Amino acid sequence: MLPTPRGGGVAIVVSFLLSAIFLAVTQQIQWSVALAVLVPGGLVAIIGFLDDHGHIPARWRLLGHFSSAIIGMVIFNGMPAIHLFGMAIDLGWAAYLFGSFYLVWLLNLYNFMDGIDGLASMEAIFVCLGGAILYIVSGNPGSVWGPVALALAVAGFLYWNFPPARIFMGDAGSGFLGITLGFLSLQAAWVNPALFWGWLILLGAFIVDATCTLFVRLIRGDKVYEAHRSHAYQYASRQYGSHLPVTLSVTGINVVWLLPIAILVAIGLLDGLVGLLVAYAPLLVLALRFKAGQREV
Repeated sequence: MLPTPRGGGVAIVVSFLLSAIFLAVTQQIQWSVALAVLVPGGLVAIIGFLDDHGHIPARWRLLGHFSSAIIGMVIFNGMPAIHLFGMAIDLGWAAYLFGSFYLVWLLNLYNFMDGIDGLASMEAIFVCLGGAILYIVSGNPGSVWGPVALALAVAGFLYWNFPPARIFMGDAGSGFLGITLGFLSLQAAWVNPALFWGWLILLGAFIVDATCTLFVRLIRGDKVYEAHRSHAYQYASRQYGSHLPVTLSVTGINVVWLLPIAILVAIGLLDGLVGLLVAYAPLLVLALRFKAGQREV
């Protein structure tokens, strides 16, 4: 059996970077969004590519990730006030710190969750198209082009990555997707603060599995920086003996459960934090049900 090539996610990076430049030149997206993708996103992709084809110690990767995130937050001029129960909470300078940690966590959790065929690709397409729907229902259709362009870039890659995969994304692609989705969610926050909660809900499947796994491993005293196969989706794929049912199931949960809640938040019928908690609760139960973070027997 021939080995499956890694690093195919570079195709996503190149195609979306070119799309971002075109969209900025034609004034379909702001230059701040394009630059946040080009500079920090490109740097993360380069770090991932070098790690895919060699090895970069974790501390240097993390330094590069934080540097990229900080650059992006400066380009974005921080993030807007967070709305909680009708109150606007302005984080001030702390928004740069909060946003940087948020971006670094998203890019790393996307690396963690890119472990079975098609999952990271299907998630990115769903989140981007879901984000575009949130723009439309909230009365901001002119902001859809960034997410739609990324969805199209990933769709081209999915043709080769759908189970059984003929090519893998690699850290170059997954890290780039993670930080780019983070920047797109921050762009949505600037358009309408409620949309930030909507994007967090759309990302729920990945956020809950990765975060739950991390905390369970920390509680167990495991070395969280070491490679492992204890995410809920990995246990599920071993239980069902195939990647395809897990990838399709996560996509089904996204469409049937997370998208409607995100829409309710976007149109103002549900508070953002309440919607997030409602959306995440069953995902947490599922993650624990599939032994997220537990040691393999």
